[in-house]
Amino acid sequence: MEKRQLNIKGCEFLTKETEASEIFIPEEFDEEQTMIAQTCQDFLETEVFCNLDRIDKKEEGLMRSILEKSGELGLLGISVPEEYEGFGQSFLTSMYANEVLGSGYSFSVAYSAHTGIGTLPIVYYGNEEQKKKYLPKLASGEYMASFCLTEPGAGSDANAGKTKAVLSDDGKHYILNGQKMWITNGGFADVQVVFAKIENDRILSAFIVDGDSPGIEINPEEEKLGIKGSSTVQIFYNDVKVPVENLLGRRGEGFRIALYILHMGRIKLGGNVIGAAKRAISQSVNYANERKQFGNLISQFGSIKHKLAEQVIETFTNESAVYRLSKNVDEAIETYMKDGMDYGKANTEAFVQYEAEAAILKIYGSETLDYIVDEMVQIMGGMGFSSEMPADRAYRDSRINRIFEGTNEINRLWISDTVNKRGHKKKIDIFNQADEVMAQLDNLPEYQSQGYFDDKAHYVQNFKKVVMMLMKAASNKFGKKMAHEQEILNNMADIVTLTYVAESTMLRVKKMESLQTSAEKSLYRDILDVFMLDTADSIHKYALDAIYSIDSEEDIEKYRKGVSHFTAIPRFNVKEARRRIADKLIEENAYCF
Repeated sequence: MEKRQLNIKGCEFLTKETEASEIFIPEEFDEEQTMIAQTCQDFLETEVFCNLDRIDKKEEGLMRSILEKSGELGLLGISVPEEYEGFGQSFLTSMYANEVLGSGYSFSVAYSAHTGIGTLPIVYYGNEEQKKKYLPKLASGEYMASFCLTEPGAGSDANAGKTKAVLSDDGKHYILNGQKMWITNGGFADVQVVFAKIENDRILSAFIVDGDSPGIEINPEEEKLGIKGSSTVQIFYNDVKVPVENLLGRRGEGFRIALYILHMGRIKLGGNVIGAAKRAISQSVNYANERKQFGNLISQFGSIKHKLAEQVIETFTNESAVYRLSKNVDEAIETYMKDGMDYGKANTEAFVQYEAEAAILKIYGSETLDYIVDEMVQIMGGMGFSSEMPADRAYRDSRINRIFEGTNEINRLWISDTVNKRGHKKKIDIFNQADEVMAQLDNLPEYQSQGYFDDKAHYVQNFKKVVMMLMKAASNKFGKKMAHEQEILNNMADIVTLTYVAESTMLRVKKMESLQTSAEKSLYRDILDVFMLDTADSIHKYALDAIYSIDSEEDIEKYRKGVSHFTAIPRFNVKEARRRIADKLIEENAYCF
């Protein structure tokens, strides 16, 4: 039977146009999804926000008790199939819940670790006996989960881990010895997904380890810069007996399990930071609408309006990309299941299909939130530096997002490497199209305006041409040695990231207008206009940095002209556009976009 084709494959956004009707936008959430999100918000108000100081002090048993209460409401089982007493909701719905709960500071970290990287390896890779044994209790909150991958000598290079599992003489247990560190929820987890090498294997395997097994030693809680309330510990395994039936997946499949789960975690992180960003923006404008200087509220000053508008623009654009990809993931899962894959295999194949896009969301989302909380401190001025103000916790908690789920440096390399490999394997038609772009460089045509969204689509297509041009030039120059040119790969990854986000935002605004979901059409066009112009300027810089590092002197001028042509966008009054965005935020006194 011929396999069904995905509407759009991973990385294919670079070579294939997407219609606005093909994407999902947050304005389309249905009543059930909205009710789940409201339940999440109500839970934060009643159980989390009123206990933030207690949580940060790591009060004994508090985080676990809050997680258990969320389990009683079904929030821990949103992604667990119904046959294992979960809600069995779509990936899109889980992302919406994840967004809302993302404003919960340390709680959001504990929640995400339990429901994502802690539980989903069993959902996706567990056999029927393992699922029946663990998933109902993980969904209800009776059990808590952790993901034990990182070791002192194995961070980004996860397969370098030295934890070892040796089969016992009677063949009934694996004897586990080793050390794990930075384990979220590790201080109270009943279920640990642990990665170790069996005997002398070169590749990791995965195990489900019961937290109360003899031989497990847990160090005291780590004192951290941020997310202080989340449990983070080192765990030592000293001759721990793990029943052979607790091998998760096949022998030697652990590295793949870890990799695929991290792809999922990166997408979820991109969604998680949306909730944190919206809360930080609301707190920023609240303060700006109360603080007076020189006889006026500071919200009326142009410099503050600029900051508030940029906070909104970065959050709106991130949100646009997150839900575009979330729908793609759900569509891929559905397609793979129709082709005969089981639920777990379909999910993990969907995550690896969009591995580059997952890295895009992780980078853009984490750096967006860092920008927003930094400006939050600045808007609050001296008070923002006080630990009595909400900026303190938001600022510190944000910083980890650029490190966990794979550092942003690793993710940038992943984006460029994935695009390059898929191009050479002809999974995407990037190199043939690059040849066409190269042929245009000697006679670049002038563009005549065709209308608002046609113009925006044209600019996005030109951004994609920059990617193709650079990828072709770098591939020609360095060949297989391109992996060593990390600075150039970073330039290309940043261009790919901005292109994806710009297109996602353009498609969202276009679809919003087609659905007539907003009477304030011009306001969302302001967001798109400002972002598109800033994106063009950024791509121009990144591309020139790469070009001057790639090619010989005689070709540089040709490439330079190409970059300038493909990033040319008409200028407009960005000051007034940002002021209109900020004025709406100031009027509502809360994030309202």
